[in-house]
Amino acid sequence: MKKKFIQTSINILKNSGKYSSDDIEIIIYGLEGIYLTITKMIIIFLISFILGITKEVFLLLITYNIIRSQAFGIHASKSIYCLVSSLTFFVGGAMICKYIMLPLWLMIVIAILCDICLLLYAPADTHKHPIINLKKRKKFKFLSFTFGLIYTFLIIYYYGQDITNYLLFGMLEAVLMILPVTYSTFKMPYDNYKTYYNDVELISNN
Repeated sequence: MKKKFIQTSINILKNSGKYSSDDIEIIIYGLEGIYLTITKMIIIFLISFILGITKEVFLLLITYNIIRSQAFGIHASKSIYCLVSSLTFFVGGAMICKYIMLPLWLMIVIAILCDICLLLYAPADTHKHPIINLKKRKKFKFLSFTFGLIYTFLIIYYYGQDITNYLLFGMLEAVLMILPVTYSTFKMPYDNYKTYYNDVELISNN
């Protein structure tokens, strides 16, 4: 199904004559991502609907992706791994958020540790898409850390309300995706941008 979707789309683009072979390769990668995201979300929301936690999964997805969009992080090497990890994170995480409320002191400790990790490790790239632009790296680090601080203050301010669980777990799950130990566990290369330079300093790509 995926191959048919991508091949049909590519045939349409090739017939238009507006795209080079390099453009086609980039578009193929994007189409694969779109297809996998859509199919994965269908499965996740179908299961969450059956379990009666659709709202909870939706909230966790939002809080996770706000940080993830700036901190980036590891991507599964196979779509099945991505699906299993997503079900664990979002369906399993939503169940925890719905039924368990951690003590405030523990939430603060976890949130602060997440903030420190964002400051140290964000943004984390992949070997297929290294973030080699110095300005962009600084921007992503600043934004991910800022969002982390905002989450922390909101968790303290709104403690006792359900939203604090989603803020905490959304941030925690996003942070797990950028840790060196996560990359090491799944045997994925870390600090991929460094392979593009001979020196320690980054070169800004404008």
